[in-house]
Formats: sequence, structure tokens, C-alpha cells
Amino acid sequence: MNPGEFEAMLAAQRIALGRSEMNEVSTEAPTLTKAELAELLFEHVGLNKREAKDMVEAFFESIRDALESGDSVKLSGFGNFQLRDKPQRPGRNPKTGEAIPIAARRVVTFHASQKLKSMVESGVLSK
Repeated sequence: MNPGEFEAMLAAQRIALGRSEMNEVSTEAPTLTKAELAELLFEHVGLNKREAKDMVEAFFESIRDALESGDSVKLSGFGNFQLRDKPQRPGRNPKTGEAIPIAARRVVTFHASQKLKSMVESGVLSK
């Protein structure tokens, strides 16, 4: 199964699970969880539930470890996770108006691949 087929399978599975229809009360978009990813691996790849859960955990742990060590993560056909250093900048206390510095920090950014962007724009991954 190639990445495009897997992404399409995820979208189809979400529809089958009724996740494409938003709850009338909630305004939140549906969210795919790690538990649901493990369930999809169980159902479509044939792993047992424990193996599927362990595989999902190992996947995300690998991404975390790479980012913690300063590496970028590139997932072909999906996107890139990169670290970016943000410099200190001036801020303001909204209550008092007092100028306060916002500390420099390192953040993780995600840039979707052109392939993923195209699939979203064309509706392939839509609800």
C-alpha cells in the first residue's frame, strides 16, 4: 500500500466511522487519534491490537526523538517537521499595557508537502 492509498484509506475509514459528520452541538472538526490509528492498523494491516498500538507509539517516539536531537523529519508525500529558533521579541501585558519581553524559544513547525496540499484542495481527503 503506497502513502496515497493509505491516506485515502484513512479518509474512507473516517467516513465509515461517521466521523465526517460534525455533531450538531459541537463546532469542533473531527480529530483522528493515536488510538484510532492503531485501530486502522489492526483492521487493515493485520497486526494484533497490541502490535498496532506499539507501532503507532514507536512511530511518534521516533519523530519526537529526532526533533529532540535537532533533526528535521521528512515524510515523503506528507510533509516536513522542522525546528525553528524564534528570537526574543517585545510583548505587552494586555491588562496593564506594560512592555514585557517574550523570551527566545525553539518551536516545531510543520510544512505540508505539495502532494498533501493538492489532495486536500482537490477534495480527495475531504469529509
